[in-house]
Amino acid sequence: MPSWGLPSFLIFCLSFNAFAFQKTNYTDYHKAVLVVEEYITTEDYKQALSEIETIISSYDFVFLKEYKIAAQLALKVEDKPKAFQLLEKSIAAGWSLKQIKKERFLKPLTTSNHWASLVKKNLAMNQSYENKLNLDLQEVTKAMYKKDQKMAWKYLFRIGQKAKERFANKKVKPHALEQMKKLDSIIKVQGYPGEKLIDEPEWMSTILSHHNSVSDNFVKNDTLFDAMRPQLLKAITKGELNPYEFAMIEDWRIAITSDRQKTGYGYLEYLKPEEISASDTLRKQLGIRSVGLRNQLVDIQEKTGMNFYLAGAGWVDGKIGE
Repeated sequence: MPSWGLPSFLIFCLSFNAFAFQKTNYTDYHKAVLVVEEYITTEDYKQALSEIETIISSYDFVFLKEYKIAAQLALKVEDKPKAFQLLEKSIAAGWSLKQIKKERFLKPLTTSNHWASLVKKNLAMNQSYENKLNLDLQEVTKAMYKKDQKMAWKYLFRIGQKAKERFANKKVKPHALEQMKKLDSIIKVQGYPGEKLIDEPEWMSTILSHHNSVSDNFVKNDTLFDAMRPQLLKAITKGELNPYEFAMIEDWRIAITSDRQKTGYGYLEYLKPEEISASDTLRKQLGIRSVGLRNQLVDIQEKTGMNFYLAGAGWVDGKIGE
């Protein structure tokens, strides 16, 4: 169990005051999530649930991942009524019944009497969630994403590296300039189009990842992402961009600009043991979990069957550096 050498009552007061005055500071939000994860690794699931519920009640916007984990924790401590309350909140935050049914750990809830009630409320909760979204911005971002996908496929099917580089210079460069200018305008007027605003975080993060990976020559000479970077970091503090998404986006750039010689966050390629310290330095600067904490969470996932939705899945699964 994490310990700061303070009486529990004082810790409670300090935590309460911090949340009371910093409900819009998502740097603190992600620090609080790390505390939850520390409790999970010590298998103190009741305290982990208590901490994550404090986060949920203290912020107007909560990332869906936290609702998902909270519901699992409630079931883990055998509090089914609370698990259903959290499932309702997760549906109101964009989690579909279809997706919930795929979660093996939550399977016991689907046979409970409360499940039928949840199904009845589903449509209304979905509508309530959609009403919170910026649907116009969602359509604009979707169009940008589709355009980006077409460009990526055209680049991919160029035969030979020289042909790819020519295409990148002739077609991708002006395309990237247009996309980044559009994103700059969107952020300044409406905010970063991620989960909070449009419920589709992967659209813009994919665009930015492609920007940082499509061509070695292009990425090494690019200045657009560096100019955009301060706005992306600010979007993290506002809860518009998840820092783990940013780490994935920037990992591409680190790999290409250093000819894969410089250590990144470790979400695209497995880190060697000697690279973990450098990766942890980057992670600490961004406010995301250390490699060691991630590896401990992987152990708990395997032991309990819970899913903590660790970043890098599909690229880097399981433990890092082992």
